[in-house]
Amino acid sequence: MMRNNPLFTIHYPHKKMKCPFCQHIESKVIDSRVASEANNIRRRRECEKCAQRFTTYERIEEVLPMVIKKDGRRQTFDRLKILNGVKKSCEKRAVSIDKINELITQVEKKIQEIDLKEIPSSDIGVVVMEELKHLDHVAYVRFASVYRSFRDVNEFMDELQGLLKK
Repeated sequence: MMRNNPLFTIHYPHKKMKCPFCQHIESKVIDSRVASEANNIRRRRECEKCAQRFTTYERIEEVLPMVIKKDGRRQTFDRLKILNGVKKSCEKRAVSIDKINELITQVEKKIQEIDLKEIPSSDIGVVVMEELKHLDHVAYVRFASVYRSFRDVNEFMDELQGLLKK
């Protein structure tokens, strides 16, 4: 009965999209709508070979700056790296994956607004911490403790006291 349920897949423009049922590459779009986030498009598709229907979500790819790592290396901006770090910070907290994705989207928007071709990873960390501070204080402190590499309890306490004052 799984074949009658819609399957949700993510479309990556740089890869060929295959039918999740028969792996055929050709499909036709039956319906398109703006998804919950304005930069996502929900497409209902039908495979041209097996006629099964499935749904894809497409994100508008925006140009993001290169990231300058602490050791000077340059890497392309990777949403997944930030997502993994934030998810780890939010572990065992009452923070939904939707809220985490919204946070990552906000981080991306703020980085784009800076309008630089390259950005230090430390600046990205600051933006993530600012967003986490509004989302969940415990997740913020967890992220800050790894990001700022606290050397002792006093540095950790200073961060907590600064948070409590605000």
